[in-house]
Amino acid sequence: MSKIVETSFGTLADPHRIAKGSASNITKKGAFYVFTLRITADDIREYSFTDRSRAVIMRDVMISHLEVKIRKDLGKAS
Repeated sequence: MSKIVETSFGTLADPHRIAKGSASNITKKGAFYVFTLRITADDIREYSFTDRSRAVIMRDVMISHLEVKIRKDLGKAS
């Protein structure tokens, strides 16, 4: 379950929803299943897999890692 955190601006934020919104849906491009992950405004990473199930699992893992990063960054800001 996600914990809502308070930002330095005083607003409440759900890091899980922020992280999930930073990941694109998985699409099929040729022989690959591709998704992108926006780490920052300038850092957009693209991941490709030959198997859809691997792409789904890795997308979930990357979302959880990004959620931890967002929590850490929001904790530093306050």
